[in-house]
Amino acid sequence: MLTISQLARYAGVTVRAVRHYHQIGLLPEPERNDSGYRTYNAAAVARLIRIRTLADAGVPLARVQELLDASTEQFAEGIQEIDKELRAEVRRLQDTRKRLARLATGDHLALPQSVVAYLDRLRALGVGEWYIEQERDAWIMVAAQVPDQIEVVMAKKHEDLNDPDMVRLYGLISGMLDCTVDDPRVVEFADILERLLIRAVEAGEVGNDGFEEPFVDLLDATVVEASPVAERILAILAERGWKGWTRIERVQKISPG
Repeated sequence: MLTISQLARYAGVTVRAVRHYHQIGLLPEPERNDSGYRTYNAAAVARLIRIRTLADAGVPLARVQELLDASTEQFAEGIQEIDKELRAEVRRLQDTRKRLARLATGDHLALPQSVVAYLDRLRALGVGEWYIEQERDAWIMVAAQVPDQIEVVMAKKHEDLNDPDMVRLYGLISGMLDCTVDDPRVVEFADILERLLIRAVEAGEVGNDGFEEPFVDLLDATVVEASPVAERILAILAERGWKGWTRIERVQKISPG
């Protein structure tokens, strides 16, 4: 008969592991000798080695019991099932590593690739990082609000960047960090934005965006707080019959021509 130390040594595990296996029911508690010490036989050694072999192979301890008691056919099926689960976990971990690697660039945090690519296009146009950061934060909130629509929205945004008016608009944004409210570029910005809005209305592209009103108010307030120029642009658009920023609406009919 073997002591717990001898059992652990023969099976290649620690005494602590043996006690743990007793506690969770994987290794039956043996009889004790007259001195109160556990004593083990060869069957306990064999079972413990089988437990260690399964655990070392990556089998979760919660599944070891069923495999130890399974028939040959059930054992094979159980191993295949565990292997399938492990392969799925490997894929999940690989995806996690890829996401962590992308996070190193900063913009990938909480943003889909389509938005990151859009921000990169803005950088290529010369748009300043101060504005990129604001737009990035806004897209993080938008992507979280309408995850099922973000790809469609971004496809349209990418298409819009082929419009010279849109390119000019972003060109003006780049120079507006220190711009005053009476700078002529503010009016030019409002003019271009209104042209874009009119075309959007005529194309039927202005409608329900799926945002709740409090979320729209939050985005609008963020824009206004960013610069007094934004507030001035909103005022100019309001004078021309438009309201809003995130969800711009026409409150007056567009005049013909």
